Amino acid sequence: MSFTILHTEWSDGWGGQERRIHAEMLGMQRRGHKVLLAARPGSILARQAAAGGIAVEFVDFAGKFDLSSILRLKAIIAREGVQIVNTHSGIDSWVGALAARLAGVKLVRTRHLNLPLQRRWYNFVHFMAHRIVTCGAAMRSNLIKAHGFPADQLVSIPTGIDFSRFAPTKARDAMRAELGLAPACFVILMVAVIRGVKRHEVALRAFAGLLQQQPDAVLLLAGDGPMQADMERLSAELGMAGKVRFLGQRSDIPDLLQAADAVLLTSRSEGVPQAITQALGLGKPVVATAVGGVPELVIDGETGLLVPSERPDLTAQALLRLAREPELAARLSQGARAHARQHYSLEAMLDATERLYAGILNRPC
Repeated sequence: MSFTILHTEWSDGWGGQERRIHAEMLGMQRRGHKVLLAARPGSILARQAAAGGIAVEFVDFAGKFDLSSILRLKAIIAREGVQIVNTHSGIDSWVGALAARLAGVKLVRTRHLNLPLQRRWYNFVHFMAHRIVTCGAAMRSNLIKAHGFPADQLVSIPTGIDFSRFAPTKARDAMRAELGLAPACFVILMVAVIRGVKRHEVALRAFAGLLQQQPDAVLLLAGDGPMQADMERLSAELGMAGKVRFLGQRSDIPDLLQAADAVLLTSRSEGVPQAITQALGLGKPVVATAVGGVPELVIDGETGLLVPSERPDLTAQALLRLAREPELAARLSQGARAHARQHYSLEAMLDATERLYAGILNRPC
């Protein structure tokens, strides 16, 4: 049984949220479903989707009550025979919900961020979705217990990674040589958009502390963002020139992981971060803050090491353990790979999504 699904996305970035949408759309299309995307002109996701054969419709999403965008979406729904509208960001969730209601089709909202949603009359969009998908169990539980969402409206579907495709293409030593890294140095990789919630400042201060005990360490920061210039200045102020590499946006994350000894995440808020799922799936020991859905991925002492947020001192200590205790790093590596590949595969995510859509449409899956 195939479905016709319209995804909407206001964001024009290319972070974990957009990557998940992209992977889900392509995966559902491979399974025989008709998939469309409504996005703003200039959207990176739109370009990536079109390159993968997804039909893209450009919508302005100028505001949550943008009537022209609502009516345009309604027309697309009618023309293409859309059965389910799946929204993602704030503005497109309003526009998409109103268009779906006018068109009389089912509505799913995927919530990617572990930030509060206020279920109040003036936020009536939260009442409109037939199901709200969270990217992890902790996010779902928080919306139920702290914000009054009904349990039967919420379903957790963790982001899945296609580990058959997400694989390094270069040997470890070759990638290190390309990056100008010594074969024996201790390399830490952080993959994240450089913005406030990711707390790169904590990462830099933790790394400064680590260097006092592990002077051969190098920190690679993959990603760009609005706070990059600030973080570059802080790195210089901390005297870490040459030790911290700002790599910018990269398309070779598997190769960077291959070159790394450990992966770091210092966010103050997260859903279930794809960067960590990817690292675990490739067997990389992880140090991450115990926020949001991270503890579902990083089981402390089994698949990685958890630290409190905003504690660069404890973060540095955890990284030092990985550098100084190779047996611990090896054990965490084995546990990480097994956990990620069993529970966080792309196929598991697509299976759960198909069951969700079938249930909403009351069809056998």
